[in-house]
Parts: sequence; C-alpha cells; structure tokens
Amino acid sequence: MAELVKSFVTLDKDSGSGNGTVTASANSQNTGRSVRQLQVTFKAPNCADVPVTIRQLAKGEATSIQGTASVVKTGGTLTLTGVSNSKKLTFTKGTDNIGLTLPSTYTAGGVETQNGADISGDPGNTAEYNFSLQMQVPANAGIEAKTCQIIVTDDGGNAYTCTITLAAGDATLSVSPTTVELPWDGSTTGSVTVTSNTSWTVE
Repeated sequence: MAELVKSFVTLDKDSGSGNGTVTASANSQNTGRSVRQLQVTFKAPNCADVPVTIRQLAKGEATSIQGTASVVKTGGTLTLTGVSNSKKLTFTKGTDNIGLTLPSTYTAGGVETQNGADISGDPGNTAEYNFSLQMQVPANAGIEAKTCQIIVTDDGGNAYTCTITLAAGDATLSVSPTTVELPWDGSTTGSVTVTSNTSWTVE
C-alpha cells in the first residue's frame, strides 16, 4: 500500500482490503478560472470497474497589481507588476499630474500583448500568470511631489489601482542680468528677469 499521485491529486493509498477509505487531496492550488478534473478507477477481481471523478474547483477570476510605486525626481523607466488569471487586461489612467503616457502593449505571461486585447493562448484559464507594464516617467521640474493612478481592469470588470508618486524636484532660481545700470538722470528703467519654480523675494 502506497500513496498514489495523479496529476494534481494525491490519494493516500493505492490499494486496500475489505472496507476502507481512500482520501484525496490536492497537491497544488488551482489558480486558473476553470475547474480541473481527472478520473481514477477502482478495480477488484471479478467486479466491474468503478470510475470516480475528482474535481478541483477554480479560484475564479482574480487580479492584483502593486498598490504603490515611487520614482525619483529625475524620472526614468518604471515597471509595474501584478498577477492575474483573466483572459484580458485593460490599463487606463485615473488622476494624473505627472503627465504619463500609457504604452500600447504590456507583457502577460512572457507574451507581449495589446492593451485591452485577449491574451494569446489564454494562460489564465489554467493558472495565474505574471504581468508587467513599463512606462517612461519624466523628471519632476517642480518642487512638489506628483502622482498618477494606473488602473487595471480584468475581463470580469474588476478594477485595481496603483498610485505612482514622483518625488519633488529641486527648487531653482536664476536672474539675468546680474548687473543693472540706470542713467544718471533716471530717464530710463532697467529690469531683471527671474526664472524660478518656487516663491522668491527681493530684499
């Protein structure tokens, strides 16, 4: 008598005598959207075979994306990641004062996929897959942090949001020219051009 492992199921025994119980347990999670099943057959001499179907319920449609992401003030490439078993994902922007541009494609289960299109092969039918979305974030020229919401919606209409925070940039101040000459008789004026991204004073 020994365990019997068949696909995703382990039976605690492969034989017995007289009355008894065979216990089935799943040896892995079913993270896909579909029920998976297999059949085992009980046999005894001079008896008809008795098939038994073992079914493992599906997880159902599920998606998750990282809740937050931080970017340094100089910007750069940002990759958002998540997990899903949906047959398609759609990415949109919520509030945005960074000025991000959503890419037209993302990667799902290692396959480049059009935003909002069915994923080739529908890997989520049988198991969860990893997905990633890569964007270019501009530098922050202001002195306050900026944010942008990226929303991923699965085929079931479930929406999940990641909030991106772009760190505040440096304060800047420059003036030109740095020397102003006025005529002796005060007949003309002079001016100084100020370029800054923050409040300033003249004292």
